[in-house]
Amino acid sequence: MGSQEKYLRPDVIRQVQRLDLRARFIVEGFLSGLHRSPFQGFSSEFSEHRKYEPGDDIQYIDWNVFARTDRYYVKKFEAETNLTGYLVMDLSASMNYTFQEDLTKFEYGICLAAALAHLMIKQSDSVGLVTFDEKLRLSMPPSSRRGQLGKILATLSRLQPTGPTNVAGSLHQVASLVPHKSLVLLFSDLLAEPEPIIDALHRLRHRGNDVIVFHILDAAEVGFPFRGMTDFRDNESDQRVVVDADGVRADYLAALTEFRDHLATESAEAGIDFVPVDTGMPFDRALVEYLQKRTRRG
Repeated sequence: MGSQEKYLRPDVIRQVQRLDLRARFIVEGFLSGLHRSPFQGFSSEFSEHRKYEPGDDIQYIDWNVFARTDRYYVKKFEAETNLTGYLVMDLSASMNYTFQEDLTKFEYGICLAAALAHLMIKQSDSVGLVTFDEKLRLSMPPSSRRGQLGKILATLSRLQPTGPTNVAGSLHQVASLVPHKSLVLLFSDLLAEPEPIIDALHRLRHRGNDVIVFHILDAAEVGFPFRGMTDFRDNESDQRVVVDADGVRADYLAALTEFRDHLATESAEAGIDFVPVDTGMPFDRALVEYLQKRTRRG
């Protein structure tokens, strides 16, 4: 199975398409502040033409073009300019973890990213890819061409998460790389000191970008199903420790809740969307529920 077919299953696309993309994303304000609704009035600065779509105001049809081509086109103004999005993927070894799920955290992130990239490219937005571990490893320039999605997935399918990570330092590099008012979608388990990460996320946001953080954990990291004496290994440092899982469960779950709540609170204060997911959730359901929540808020 090719990379695009593996990570962008038809059932996922059907789920997402039910959201009625044009209406929910643009009119109701998903990706708020980047797309401006065409129903809020056009800029006087003409940009280009696009094909007429049902629901467009007929006063913006260019009749001169119709006379030449016998086709309906409307003038596209600056208020309708499309956005530029960046998928930012964590390649650290911890992302390669799974306990009993079908997908590792990295593969789960690819599935989420693939669905979002599909949505954006379908509505003529540009999407690029950035990967990192201790530093930025790859930067694929954004494009709205249909072949871009296949290129992104083919690239991701060749990557193997490995080694340590520097989330905060890499995000500072991302902030210097992406243009202002871009959409930055981060896919990471964020398993590092939270304060430097929060500072880096705030910098991204303060530069005028719209930031969405998909915090991906394995189902076992969230539910802690382990019993008795258990041997745990750190994927990045390879250090091992044997603990009484029953004895540490309550403290672990409390610490995890505190960790995620802190990230969520700090993100909300900066206007960043923090989306906690785990690999036990069907990723299509996780994505659709998030999109519906955001569009309702818009």
